[in-house]
Amino acid sequence: MKITSEKLFRAIAGAALMASAAIPFAAAQAADHHGAHQGTVVDGAVASPDHTTLVAAVKAAGLVETLSGTGPFTVFAPTNAAFAKLPAGTVDTLLKPENKATLTSILTYHVVPGKLMAADIAANAAAHGGKAMLKTVQGETLTGWKDSAGGWWLTDAKGGKVKITAADMAKSNGVIHVIDGVLMP
Repeated sequence: MKITSEKLFRAIAGAALMASAAIPFAAAQAADHHGAHQGTVVDGAVASPDHTTLVAAVKAAGLVETLSGTGPFTVFAPTNAAFAKLPAGTVDTLLKPENKATLTSILTYHVVPGKLMAADIAANAAAHGGKAMLKTVQGETLTGWKDSAGGWWLTDAKGGKVKITAADMAKSNGVIHVIDGVLMP
C-alpha cells in the first residue's frame, strides 16, 4: 500500500471537552470531510501535515501494513514539533536501515492494543489510584495521569513526560491521541 506524506493525520479541527466522560480531556476530531471514522490510524497520520516525521518513521520501520490492519490500536502520535525536541541528528539516525529495530521499538511503544478513548484512559486511572497503566505493543508500560489543571500526560519508562494535546480521533481500526513529545522505552 503506497501512502504519501500528504495523508497522515487530518488537521485537527478544534478542541472540545469530553462531555460524555465529564473529564477535562481536550477532545478533538480529525478534520475529515467524509466522517470522523474514515480511514485507518495510518491514513489519519498521513493526512496530517503535523505528522510527516511520524509517517516517515512508520515507513522506515516497515509498520505501515501492520498499523493499517484491523487492530484495534490506540496510537499516541507525536507531532513534527515533538520529534524536533529530540537531540539534533536523532531522527536522521533512527531512520537509517541499520537502526530499524530501535526505531520499531520506539514506535511500537507509542501503540497500545485496543481502542482506548479518553474516557477509557480516565477509567483505567481511576481504577489504579489516579494512574492509568497502559501496556504497549512494544511490551513496556506507559503511565497516564491528570495534572492539577486537568491536562492528561503520559510518563514513559525513562521518566519522560509528554502531554496529550488532542484526544479521541476515532479511525476505522482504532483511535489517535496527539502528544507533544516522543516516548522512550
